[in-house]
Amino acid sequence: MAVVFDADFTSTRQWIAGRSSAYPRMGPTNRSDHKLDYLSPEYCPGGVFSAVRRRTGGLWTCNLLTTEGSPEGFQVRAGDVLSARVTLPFELGAWPAIWTWRDGGNEVDVFEYHPDNPDLLEISNHVRGGFRYWHGGAVGIGPGASFGLRVVFGAHSVDWYVEDELVYADLRGVGSSWHAYLIVNLSVADGTYHERPPFGGPDRMSWVCESLTVER
Repeated sequence: MAVVFDADFTSTRQWIAGRSSAYPRMGPTNRSDHKLDYLSPEYCPGGVFSAVRRRTGGLWTCNLLTTEGSPEGFQVRAGDVLSARVTLPFELGAWPAIWTWRDGGNEVDVFEYHPDNPDLLEISNHVRGGFRYWHGGAVGIGPGASFGLRVVFGAHSVDWYVEDELVYADLRGVGSSWHAYLIVNLSVADGTYHERPPFGGPDRMSWVCESLTVER
């Protein structure tokens, strides 16, 4: 396999900042998905994705980058392998994720994380219904942890690895014709399903996507 995508989170050719069809009217808010996001048009040097409390309205200015609509328009395809190295946030309410999206669906979650479930990674194939809540405390998953992820987007099984350990094979896959754009972002939970940021707490939160490549 060869690397066909090597993320540069400052590249205006690879990414569009602060707009996505996964949000109503392309953003900037998505309250129906229980998010306090107000999307930022800023890019993310060093792979640092942040959220900053806004002075009024209870929302947070959040980073989101997507390949959808970018000049290169990169899409992940069935059979591709995505590898990433991430450092998780500490702050309650932080909701980091790497995921795919196209035409109102085609979503596969490389990972989602909420610090109120400190050792839990949420990994999901919404295309064909596979999902797992994986407890990784035994390998050090927790607020501030750094670790490698690898996802094989197989036609018949999507397989997730953490530090080269297979943690879930959904045996469902995405089908041979699947393709979708990449999204990397930091959302803020509104308290419906996960803790929201406490009043009087930190005004900024962040996580780091240290690297992200796709092989084909």
